Amino acid sequence: MADFIVALGLVFVIEGLIFAANPGAAKRAMAHVMETADGTLRIVGVASAVLGVILVWLVRG
Repeated sequence: MADFIVALGLVFVIEGLIFAANPGAAKRAMAHVMETADGTLRIVGVASAVLGVILVWLVRG
């Protein structure tokens, strides 16, 4: 459980850095996401989740 909380914290750090470093680009990215079809977002989300699981499995093996 501790690893999950650490991973969640890292997500917040990375997301926060993106908004702090370049808020204009973050806004444009969000606007682009709003225009993207649900199916495409679903595929990207599943692919990201699978990649994340593979990375964790390789590192924590």
